[in-house]
Amino acid sequence: MKIAVPVVDDTLKMAGNAGHTPYFAVFTLTGGMFKSFILEGVRPNPKVANDDHHHHDHDDHHTCDHDEGDIEHIKAHDTMAQAIHDCNYLVVKMACKNTAKSMSQVGIKLKKYNGTHSNAQEILKELSAQFV
Repeated sequence: MKIAVPVVDDTLKMAGNAGHTPYFAVFTLTGGMFKSFILEGVRPNPKVANDDHHHHDHDDHHTCDHDEGDIEHIKAHDTMAQAIHDCNYLVVKMACKNTAKSMSQVGIKLKKYNGTHSNAQEILKELSAQFV
């Protein structure tokens, strides 16, 4: 099983908004009762690759107000989903409806994180019992 976490860089600090993250840390879940998470790599988010303005800490408050008629914006979300299409889960603090829809279309389930950790590996340890 593979799990993606939106991160700001290779420090693996979780990004606040999955749709505006510059990278995804992809982990492979191993073990049974005693789970461990092996970092496969950090992948760029193609949705924001050419953005002149990157959202970082303030991105928790960004809301996506694009509707079904904004085809280019929706396609951008789809490219993001394709970047992690081999994952089973995407852990998020926040994700807009377009992110959720794009992930669902490739079979990725969103897992909400409301805890206090900021490091992706610590977050996964906290959530480990929820991955089945």
